[in-house]
Amino acid sequence: MNIDDTTAAAQRHRLLQALKRGPVTTLEARESLNVYHPAARVLELRDAGNRIVTAWVTAPDAWGRPHRVARYVLARLARTGRSVSP
Repeated sequence: MNIDDTTAAAQRHRLLQALKRGPVTTLEARESLNVYHPAARVLELRDAGNRIVTAWVTAPDAWGRPHRVARYVLARLARTGRSVSP
């Protein structure tokens, strides 16, 4: 996976692949996936037909400071319509 590609399409791809493996927080998307506006990419993935559920959680940043962030869970893929277990 090339995290240096900052196009919206590449960011959507990285985020969707990560969501297939399990939940992803806003901080994880930014720090590990190089997706700096996760909410926009999630909206685009939803517009493409993916069902992504959002929960608000408190998570520490890289310095241990707590932040209220979104935790995204992929519930259903767009093309197959099948459910995904996180």
